This record gives sequence, C-alpha cells and structure tokens, in this order.
Amino acid sequence: MPIHPPISPAKRWLGLVLIATAQFVVIMDTSIIGVALPDIQRELGFTPESLSWVFNAYVVAFGGLLLLGGRLSDAFGARKIFVLGWIILIAGSLIAGAASSVGMEIAGRAVQGAGSALIAPAALTLLMMLFGGTSDLPKAFAVYGAAAPIGGSAGVFLGGVLTEYVSWPWVFYVTIPIALFVLVFTASALPRTVRKASGSIDIAGAVTVTAGLAAIVYAVVNAPEIGWLTVQTLGVLAAGIVLLVVFFIIQARSGNPLLRLGLLRAPRLGAANGAQLMLGAAWVSMWFFLNLYLQQVLGASAFAAGAALLPMTGLVVLVMIALAPRLQRRFGAKSLIVSGLTILAFGLGWLSLIRPDGIYAVDVLPASLLAALGMSLAFVPSLGTAINAAPPAETGVASGLVSTSYQIGSALGLAVLTAIVYGITGHDATAGELTQGYSAAFLGAGILALIGAIVTAAAMRKLRAPDHASHESLSVDS
Repeated sequence: MPIHPPISPAKRWLGLVLIATAQFVVIMDTSIIGVALPDIQRELGFTPESLSWVFNAYVVAFGGLLLLGGRLSDAFGARKIFVLGWIILIAGSLIAGAASSVGMEIAGRAVQGAGSALIAPAALTLLMMLFGGTSDLPKAFAVYGAAAPIGGSAGVFLGGVLTEYVSWPWVFYVTIPIALFVLVFTASALPRTVRKASGSIDIAGAVTVTAGLAAIVYAVVNAPEIGWLTVQTLGVLAAGIVLLVVFFIIQARSGNPLLRLGLLRAPRLGAANGAQLMLGAAWVSMWFFLNLYLQQVLGASAFAAGAALLPMTGLVVLVMIALAPRLQRRFGAKSLIVSGLTILAFGLGWLSLIRPDGIYAVDVLPASLLAALGMSLAFVPSLGTAINAAPPAETGVASGLVSTSYQIGSALGLAVLTAIVYGITGHDATAGELTQGYSAAFLGAGILALIGAIVTAAAMRKLRAPDHASHESLSVDS
C-alpha cells in the first residue's frame, strides 16, 4: 500500500485531526437531530411512530452501505473515497435542511448516511496508514475513539442551540462548513493510496444488505401501529430476512464480495463486532429517549436539553483519552469491554427509575454519568480489537464491518425500543405515560448492554494472542 510522499510528523497529526473530525461529524449527524425532533415533527407532519425515521433513514443507509464503503476504499484508494463521501454528505445536508415534506426529509437523511458510509471506513484506513506500526497508534486510536462520543454530545448541544436560536434546518446545514474545512486540507495532510480496482464492485450485495436492513427496521417501527401479527408486518419482516440471506449467498459466490465470509472466522473480530453492535443499540437509544424525556416530560427547552447532556461529554473525553488506554495496557481489551458494557447496563438501569416530576440532578445526571463511564471504557478497546483482528489488506473492510455493527445496532435497537415505547404510550400520552415508556426503553437498553457484556466475556474467554502479529502495537490480549 505505497503512499506519497512521506508525510512529516506535523502533517501526520493534522491528518489525525481530519480523521477525528470525520468520526466526529458522522456521529454528530446521528445525534444532532435529537433535540430538533419535536420541531421537525410539528413542521413536517411526522407521526410519533414515524419520527424515528429521521434517525433511522441515516443509520440504515450508513450501516447498510458501510461494507461497500470499505470495499471501495480498498479498491480505489481511501483518500479518493474519503473525498467522495464528504461531497455526498454535503448534498444530503442541503436536501435535509431544505426539506418541506416527510419524504424529502427522509431522503436527505438517507443521502447523508450514504456519504458517511464512504467516509467512516476510509477514515479508519487512513488512520492505519498514518500510524500503523508506530508507538503513536494507541494514542491515535484514543483520539479517534473519543471523537465519536464527543460528536454525539456536541451534536445534542449544537442541536439545542441551533434549534432554539436559529431554526431546525441548521442542524443539517452546520455540517457543510466542517466538510469544506476537511476537504481543503485533505490533499496535503492525508496519504494517497496507489491502488487499482480489481474486478467488479459488489453492487448487488450492497443493495440486498441495505434493503434487507431497511425492511426489518421498517417492520419493527410500524408494528405497534398496525399490529405485530398482521400480513404487512410479517411480510415485510420476512422480506428483510430473505434479502439478508440473499446477501450472504452473494458474498459466498462472488469473486469480489463486499465481505469475505472467511474474515468472520477471526474470533476477535466477531467478538468485537458483537460488542459494538450491543454498544450502539444501548448507547444511541439512550441518547434518543433521554432527549425526549428532558423536553417532553421535564419541559426543558431545546437549548437546556442539549446543555443538560454536556457533563457526559467531559467524562467521555477524560476517560477515553486519559484513562482507558492505561487501563487497557494493564488489564487487556476484554476486561475493559466487559466491564464497560456492564457499567453501561447499570447506568441505564438506574436511568429507568425516572419520574414524571423528576429533577435533573437526581433522576438524570448521576445515572447518565455512570452510563457514559461504561461506554467510554468499552468503545475504544472493541473498535481497536476489531481492526486489529483483520489482515492488513482488509483494513477497509474490517473498518466498514465494525462501523456497520455499531450503526446497525443503533438502528435495530432504536427500532425495537421505539416499538416498546409507543406500545406503552400510544398517541396523546400524558407525562406519566411517556415516563413509563421511556423508562421501559432505558431498561431495555440496559438489558441489551448486559447481554453484550455476557456474550463478549464468553466469546473472548479462550482468546489470548492477537490474530495478526503485524498489528501488535494495539494490545488486545484478554
């Protein structure tokens, strides 16, 4: 994977800033809409059940196309795909911000997700190109990993500021100047891969996996309104499952698959992806419903709701950069992933005790900080373990796979918990009924995190040595 020319240390760290900014933005775009959802619902006419599609349209496109993004990154060069992704993200942001209907809003969010699906795996590949084999790799991963929850937290705060003091379309437009900043410095700070495409790109695989995931999420989100056992729900759910089966058949038979199925046999890769799946399902669902609880039950303004979640950002940054790498060197990745998911589960369980007349300092702050601590401990070790488990030539695909796990976990987790919430609350719910629904969502998210901890502990129980010695600079010993 030759690069040109050798990059100076100063530009290498500038490159990390651009890569971390990419991670920041793709996660920010999942969370920045949270505080704006009530305004978007009122202005565009979303129903309570369909409102989650402002989130799901993004993460389904993001998660469904990440494997394609990783494959394109490996085939045509990470920097080219990185740039293309930002251009598509700008287009999606313009469409979503200018939306005047439900369909246009969902379409814009899907285009945003497609752009992010190209950016995310390319960014991880570029990070490995810049820092792979160096003593700075763990530090680079810590900065990259911290950018995700910072993006999530900053998205909530920015969403509050922009919604309250400007207007909700700016939660989408704010991405554009950041994208332009990254594009200006990409050519000088990021390495160019000299690589030719080999064979065809698996478009059929990309279509079937994205359509299959979208169908499953659609069926689950709409089931509370039309019934779980109706022909429509069961038919769409079955179609989604069939499409995913077809996807795996295509991967097994293709000469250039999006996902080489043999890659899944790397034990650490499977365990780390499972952890990211459950982490996304639990953490992102918590953000979504905590925003709604603060605004719809406690009566917080958009700005106040965003500001209320900022303490988690400070804790996440501190733990991910200053504490988690030291703990991983001392105790190993498995211990941090399992303990992090367990702490997250307890934090969510505590959060499920919310009250209709709750007080932020009592009902939200301590439980959310405990959940943030757990997430901070689990995120970077599971991400690094997944990348570390793949052969160097398939870094892009592994990057896409682990990002897919997190995003699809987010989409499916939110779909299931949304169905539970609105199955409890129904339409025109009182503050007490909404609290019951959100409490059930937090408890459900906690159960998902606990399942993730148990499965990770079992899957990594007998693993001792790294799968690929060439990546040993990131310790993943259990």
